[in-house]
Amino acid sequence: HRKATLMNIVSNLFQHEKIETTLPKAKEARCLAEKIITLGRGGTLAKRRLALSLLNNNKEIVRKVFSEFAKRYASRNGGYTRILKTDHVRLGDGSKLVIFELVDRPIAIEPSAEESVETKAKAPIKKEANA
Repeated sequence: HRKATLMNIVSNLFQHEKIETTLPKAKEARCLAEKIITLGRGGTLAKRRLALSLLNNNKEIVRKVFSEFAKRYASRNGGYTRILKTDHVRLGDGSKLVIFELVDRPIAIEPSAEESVETKAKAPIKKEANA
């Protein structure tokens, strides 16, 4: 169960590039995530098969690691993940939550409030007839 939980955390990290989890889980998953990215930097068939076995044969995630992350972290010698502590606590048991993310991930820029107002189509105003 513990191994499956770690694999799911690492798979979700590679899929979304940023997740929220507890501190002990993030610290444990960090070792596995960095090992898999290092395998991806190698790029050989043997390393791809080893990564497949570690990620429960999830071919989409392994493809992303070996194509996208291998290029992104080619010049980096480790330290591919970051753990940021937050003030959030989980409602069920009060565990402190952290943000577990990949370093150097592309950040999507959201449009400012003024731009979003201009781009939205205005709905016609319906007038009720007083009868």
